[in-house]
Formats: sequence, structure tokens, C-alpha cells
Amino acid sequence: MIQVAIIGSGAISGAHIKGYLQFQDTCKIVALCDIYPEKAKKQAEQFGLDVTVFSDYKEMLVDTKLDLVSICTPPYTHADLAIASMHAGANVLVEKPMASSLEECDAMNTVAKSTGKTLSVVSQNRFMTPMMKLKNVLDTKLMGPIVHTQVDSFWWRGHSYYDLWWRGTWEKEGGGCTLNHAVHHIDIFRWMNGMPSEITAVMSNTAHDNAEVEDISIAIARYENGSLAQITSSVVHHGEEQQLIFQGKNARVSVPWKVTASNSQSNGFPMEDQELEKELQEVYESHRPLQYEGHIGQIYDVLLALEGKKDVLVTGEDGRQTLELITAIFQAASFGKTVALPLDESSPFYTRDGVLKNATHFYEKKNSIENFETNEITTGGNYE
Repeated sequence: MIQVAIIGSGAISGAHIKGYLQFQDTCKIVALCDIYPEKAKKQAEQFGLDVTVFSDYKEMLVDTKLDLVSICTPPYTHADLAIASMHAGANVLVEKPMASSLEECDAMNTVAKSTGKTLSVVSQNRFMTPMMKLKNVLDTKLMGPIVHTQVDSFWWRGHSYYDLWWRGTWEKEGGGCTLNHAVHHIDIFRWMNGMPSEITAVMSNTAHDNAEVEDISIAIARYENGSLAQITSSVVHHGEEQQLIFQGKNARVSVPWKVTASNSQSNGFPMEDQELEKELQEVYESHRPLQYEGHIGQIYDVLLALEGKKDVLVTGEDGRQTLELITAIFQAASFGKTVALPLDESSPFYTRDGVLKNATHFYEKKNSIENFETNEITTGGNYE
């Protein structure tokens, strides 16, 4: 039986608890930890958990034999918690973003390698049937080389969203919508299309004057072969229409799913390629629906890996590369200069101190509350 602890009793932790409760023949939640222990106790009662509640994760790691720790805390705490958990003998599933700096990501991956522990980063939108179907289509290469990608990570959050004590600051949140919302779509974009060679970007804060961080950014990614991608990250878009569109030389596909293929007439104008559209549609429909989706799907993936049945789909290196893309957007937007990838220790944004020193501060954080009365959240769009 895999012994599980969850650190952090905020909004997203409920998704982890629900996930583990789906697999009670395989795992058991034995501990909850939060700096506000009353929140953890309330959560234990809500889900009917027979667990030990801790306010100090170090005490928990000493007192409890753990196989797996879920980290559901603010980004600036992820590295310390993950490293301590792995040194204590536990595997780790850490919420997105992986950490608040590339330096921290590298430290986490180094410890994972030295201890032999599994380190996986939450990317629950990969574990959605439409995403897996689209990835299957792209892997066939029937579309030809990708020439343009459009990533619309559109969310909407009210002014009070940034009143929570750790949000809205570069120190504790590590960034705004690009890091903590668009991370989902940036991860999928990179997973499906690989890493670009350079990033150009702008960012702004248009509607949240109680936050230091951006509430919208627009980036252009360029690949060595000349392919371009545009990535919009936002918490100011009503309706939250989220999509990824891949334009290949032969066809266009997207999530939400749509396929269009064109042939050229003699004068260069398009005519529909019905044969290719049919072939791509058949590939899309041939992928069976996932048994488990979202956080439940990723937790299932991690549990299978701990049982030795597969490798995790999302590794610490994956989490690092996704943060690398986001860091490049912050650097390019803050300095007004195109940033070449990959990023290493020479980047002025490599460390948390470097981010704090160099990132654009839009406003000063005005309000700070410990907790909201409700933990109700939304975690993604409709991808059907």
C-alpha cells in the first residue's frame, strides 16, 4: 500500500484527495500538512479521512513513513518541500508551476536523480482525452511540418483574486497569469511541438492594480526551421475560450477539435482536401477515451510508475522546460529584447533573486488576506 501525504490544504488539494480516493486498493492518504492546521482538519472531516494532521512538514517527514508526497502549496515553497521529501525517502508529485526559478528546478531534478526518487509535475490537462487524441494526430506527421501555432490561454479572474496573501507578488507567486494559468497550455504546446529557439514578448497589467505581476502577456516563439508560434496568457478574457491551433503545411488541427486541409488550385488559391481531412479525422477518432482524466488521470499515472508498470508521463525535466519557456517570456518582456533558448545559469532570470531584481513590477500589492471563504475553483476549459 502506497502511503501518501498532502502538503497544503488550499483550493487545488481537493483534486489530489479525490484522485487518491479513486485508488484505495493501491494507496492510502495518511497525513495532511498545512501551516494553518485548522484548514487541514476541516479538509480531513470533509473527505472522511483518518489521517494525522501536521502544521510542520519537517515533523511530518520525520514522524511518518511516506512513499509519496503531493505538494499543493504556493510556488515559492515547492523546491524546499520537494527536496526534503525526496531526501526523506518519498516520491513527489508537485503542483504546477514546478518552482519559482530555474535554479530551483535544477536543484529538484538533481536530488531526484541522486536519490532515485520519482519527481512528477502536475500537468493535468495532458490527461484529457481530447489532448491525447490531438497528440496522436500530430505524431502521425500527416499534417506535414508545423508552420504556425496559436496558443490562447484565456482565463478571467476578478480584482479580489490577488488579495490572497501569496498571490500577486514576484517573490511568492513567481509571476502572474503566464506562470500560474497559461502554464497548462504552455506545457501542452511544448509537449506537442517541442522547444523553440527564441522568444519575443510583451506583458502588461490591465485590470489588477493590487498585483505586482502581469495579467496578460503575448509572446512570439520562433523555431530553427522558421516556424512561428503565438502564445497569449491572460486572466482578463471573459468566457475563457482556450485553444491550441496547429497549422501544418498540409492541414490544420486544434483543440477544441477541428480539422481543415487544403490543396492548391493552379492559381494558388485553396480547395478542400477531403481525403486528408477524412484520414486525420479517423486518426483522431481511433484513440480510445482515457479511463481517468485530469488530476485523477495523472495520479493514476504516478501510482502506476511507483508500482513499476510505466514511466511517468510528466517528469521533473518536463516541468523545468515548461518553466524555461515561461522564464524566457518574462525576461523578453521585462528587457524588451528577444531571448535565445535554452536558458542556463547565465540568464539574469535564472535565480529567484534575479527574477525579483529584473522582472517588471506593475503595481504594489495593496491587500493581503489569509484565506478566502470558499475554495471553489476552475481548472481549465472545455476541450471537446
